[in-house]
Amino acid sequence: MHIDGATATEIQQKMPEENKLYDLADLFKVFGDSTRIKILYVLFENEMCVYDIASILNMTQSAISHQLRTLKQNRLVKFRKEGKNALYSLADEHVFTILRQGMEHVEE
Repeated sequence: MHIDGATATEIQQKMPEENKLYDLADLFKVFGDSTRIKILYVLFENEMCVYDIASILNMTQSAISHQLRTLKQNRLVKFRKEGKNALYSLADEHVFTILRQGMEHVEE
């Protein structure tokens, strides 16, 4: 069974622009690294500095900083300065939702 031309045209018109699809694919690539997912889950619970994230995940501060840079570039985390420390948190409610729904999907 094939769809009719009108349905195909309607679907094509609803398709996001190519550059938006590339941006979406890039966003999902960021979620393809288990270290970044671990960092996001730590920040899902609480705002933290690099030292604390590294301690919880038993990783080096350098490794955490490298991954945080990628997460910041993709607007998944944000930070604020408190004295000499930078405290990281999830960027917004969308990131919470992506993580929560992703885990629900995996656990089904």
